[in-house]
Amino acid sequence: MLPMVDLKVQYQTLKAEIDEALAQALIESQFILGPNVKAFEEEVATYLGVTHTVGVASGTDALHLALIAAGIGEGDEVITTPFTFIATAEAICYVGAHPVFVDIDEKTFNIDTRQVEAAITPKTRAILPVHLFGQGADMSDLEAIAAKHNLLIIEDCAQSFGAEISDRKAGALGFAGCFSFFPSKNLGCYGDGGLIATSSDQAAAHLRVLRDHGSWKRYHHSELGFNSRLDELQAVILRIKLKYIDKYNRARQRIAQRYSAALAELPNCIPPYEEKDRTHVYHQYTVLSPYRDEIISALAANKIASAIYYPIPLHRQVVFQQECAGVNLPVSEQVAAQCFSLPIFPEMSDQQVDRVLEVIRSTLLGKV
Repeated sequence: MLPMVDLKVQYQTLKAEIDEALAQALIESQFILGPNVKAFEEEVATYLGVTHTVGVASGTDALHLALIAAGIGEGDEVITTPFTFIATAEAICYVGAHPVFVDIDEKTFNIDTRQVEAAITPKTRAILPVHLFGQGADMSDLEAIAAKHNLLIIEDCAQSFGAEISDRKAGALGFAGCFSFFPSKNLGCYGDGGLIATSSDQAAAHLRVLRDHGSWKRYHHSELGFNSRLDELQAVILRIKLKYIDKYNRARQRIAQRYSAALAELPNCIPPYEEKDRTHVYHQYTVLSPYRDEIISALAANKIASAIYYPIPLHRQVVFQQECAGVNLPVSEQVAAQCFSLPIFPEMSDQQVDRVLEVIRSTLLGKV
């Protein structure tokens, strides 16, 4: 079976380095906010070009705590995209705010900046774009809108570690950038993990209190906080993988280029669109086809994995049906009906890519 991502083969290439580093961490036995968490935070801050990063327990927690640090709460509105994993909207709801969904751009599937300004009301406090599938949203437009209306931008970078937007790293452009280190991410650990990037000294200090039970000093609690600390052993893994992230992302780009060159010649198949001012790091390689179901079935018959990200936009989810009654976002719904993602991981061989392409080719040409 060809999986969506093969974590086993990546581990084998890093095994000696990871095993040695984990053994050393076990010997030192500083498991909670230990030296590897601190070092990882410093290394990522340098990589992203921000002043601070704060490791937390998951990408969802990163969004949740960033919203609290931004002062967003009960009755506020946050403009975001419906074409994303539910964690984006969950975090907004956790703080008592309301997600306001606007449609997506038909090419990039990121939030359509042309529709953001029309969604602003007196209750709007922030914009929460998602850099979907590894390509950044149009931050220049969003920054202009945010400045005009005195709004904050919180970036959901769960799928975009290492991506660039006009030569700036995703996560370094807004008030805060929120990352997930779920195992399948471009930079992934071996469990859950997350991180918040910011250049605000005040926000960073608040986030460190929030993640550790509202404590600024042991047994001194200034507010109700959370138990959301990046695990020391996960930090060990992440420090090693961080050294190779640009190499991994270049490998993903090479695979994507091979896919796109072949798929562009086929009927009824639209490969991903790349904006010229952005570096796409292909967390997912997602295409559109009216024959999605047939292609997925053919791939499965040939023991090739595929996935649909995302089959139901958030404004159509049961959990939001009351507040989104009457909301019509046609591009999101059309994309959700035709999108599917193909296997992509840094260690994927040309032969594996070609095997995927041959199944798609034979399926689509049979429809002509």
